Amino acid sequence: MNRRKFLKIAGGGLILAAASATTFATTRRPTKALSPWTAAGGYSDPRMNALSYAVLAPNPHNRQPWIVGLEGDDALTLWFDTDKQLPETDPLDRQLTIGLGTFLELMTMAANANGYRVDLDLFPEGEDPNGLDNRPVAKARIIADPTVKPDLLWAHVMNRRSNKEPFDITRTVAPDQLARITSVANHGTPLGGSINPEDIAAWRALTTDALRLEIETPRTYKESVDLFRIGKSEINANPDGIDLGGALIGSLALVGAASRKAALDPHSTMYAEGVKAVLANTETAMGHLWMVTKGNTRRDQIAAGGDWLRVNLATTAEGLGFQPLSQALQEYQEMDAIYHETHARLAPNGGTVQMLARIGYGPSIDATPRWPVEAKLRSV
Repeated sequence: MNRRKFLKIAGGGLILAAASATTFATTRRPTKALSPWTAAGGYSDPRMNALSYAVLAPNPHNRQPWIVGLEGDDALTLWFDTDKQLPETDPLDRQLTIGLGTFLELMTMAANANGYRVDLDLFPEGEDPNGLDNRPVAKARIIADPTVKPDLLWAHVMNRRSNKEPFDITRTVAPDQLARITSVANHGTPLGGSINPEDIAAWRALTTDALRLEIETPRTYKESVDLFRIGKSEINANPDGIDLGGALIGSLALVGAASRKAALDPHSTMYAEGVKAVLANTETAMGHLWMVTKGNTRRDQIAAGGDWLRVNLATTAEGLGFQPLSQALQEYQEMDAIYHETHARLAPNGGTVQMLARIGYGPSIDATPRWPVEAKLRSV
């Protein structure tokens, strides 16, 4: 259905009779859910200022799994929000821990940009390799320090996106771009990537297979569908999870044609078009990036998250689109064969592939909805 045309609904006539499609699309924008992006940096407390950027960090399924408590004049504690777990696709909380690492990295970058250093103490009460719990993920102090300088990647923070649209297959990624992107790790995490046509074809096929498998496994697909936020009202009311917005979805949601029930029905148009749309992404990758760590402790995962944020910012600096493709790395039984194939290719001598992503030239997209920083504070 063309968004630029009037949308017809059986028995309902033209729903855009008076307004243009552009005007209607503007009214469908979830402004409230996007407000944390404009609020970032507007706080007098240096901790709140840093946290207002940190809540914009990329994370699995946009779960935003962070809870923070402020203590005294300069300290804070970060906890994992156990209500945000993904038991089907991330049963060991590995990906969610990486998301907490992106949060801490962005918090640190924001503090540095304003003349503060961050002293971090990770997992001060210990860590569990089998899952995150209610113990602190980190304690931090944010202290004025005239010697700290803004990170070179800081300039790209507000333009960073996870681009879930097809890439332009007529535009290639240059070798020098790939070299710059894979050189930005700041926590010792090994980065790799390829723009070789044969590698692109192989990774397109594998990531497409992994994505299709996740969709065709009922329990893992339902985990995602349960997190769909369909249309402006749902996104504004609950700005985490997987946002499905815009004029088209908003129109269909208003009349009940776009729903979680329809998304779960393999015979529905919504299911068929949804599968087609997400596979168009893996099938238009113009290069791939990955990260392999020797160990797989919680500290390794936090470090991986920090460097993965830096990779995302580096691709933004190059004018490239970036989308994580985590399905092949998920640790549940149905994904075992693809998981082991991915590790055989990328970590033949051992280690854990923490992240895999596609890159390429993509369209400009809006930011992802977020909870405001105030919603993520806990009294201590």
